[in-house]
Amino acid sequence: MTAIGKSCSSALGAALAAVLLAALPAPALAQLATPLPLADTRADYPTEATADYVFGCMATNGNTRSALERCACSFDVVASLVSYPRYLEASTFLSMGQVTGEKGVIFRTSEESKAAVGDLRRAQAEAEVRCFE
Repeated sequence: MTAIGKSCSSALGAALAAVLLAALPAPALAQLATPLPLADTRADYPTEATADYVFGCMATNGNTRSALERCACSFDVVASLVSYPRYLEASTFLSMGQVTGEKGVIFRTSEESKAAVGDLRRAQAEAEVRCFE
């Protein structure tokens, strides 16, 4: 679409929106002006954590446009089910659990690590079902 076509389309859309809004009663307009609270925990995640999750997921799934869409969906599901502090805790246990020998055992075998990693794994399994199948 050309730039002119885009601006005409935008102008038409704006005009249509204005007509529709004018037809709404005042209480409905007041509701539209009220911001909605966030329903999930995605806002708690820093951008770096979001990008890290999506980049890692894409690397695993082929670095395609389809992988980007599915991995973004996967992140949204995980972030809606696991708070950022819990995600960070599970990620730390997984990372530190890769240390070999006695030093890594506590990060792999403690009840706290199993619970945190279990929460993350359940969220990832739900994301797999919702976004990749």
